[in-house]
Amino acid sequence: MVIRHARADDVEAISDLIVRTKRLNNEFDPLFAVAPDAKERAEKYLRTSLAAPGHLLLVALEGKKVVGVLKAEMRERIFYEPRNEGRITDFYIMPEHRRKALGDEMIQQAAAELKSMGAEIVVADVPAQNEIANRFYVKRGFRALINQFAKGP
Repeated sequence: MVIRHARADDVEAISDLIVRTKRLNNEFDPLFAVAPDAKERAEKYLRTSLAAPGHLLLVALEGKKVVGVLKAEMRERIFYEPRNEGRITDFYIMPEHRRKALGDEMIQQAAAELKSMGAEIVVADVPAQNEIANRFYVKRGFRALINQFAKGP
């Protein structure tokens, strides 16, 4: 398995994985209903991220096939110390490649790269009801930092 920075020619495959993770989020909560044009939105989001400073986009490859993606970005926490945050916003590994240390490797590489970009803290966005993801991060030393509450229409 190879983990590397994403390239423009990876965008189509990565956008499929991003949409998969968004659909998975919808399974946990109906307020994560996926837009009908999610694939096109994902492609635009990824192309913008590839060109933007302060963004990190990693892919995991098995041969030439993209089997995992991790997207992160730098943010400033203007009222808090540590101030510079690396935020993992999207992370998905194909089911057949889970539980084989790939997730650990991707998180470790992302954390190292985010720290080299100035991150003093690394956080991850995860739907509250996704207990599998919550356990994954806790097992790797993360802890809950913020609760976000929503009220539907």
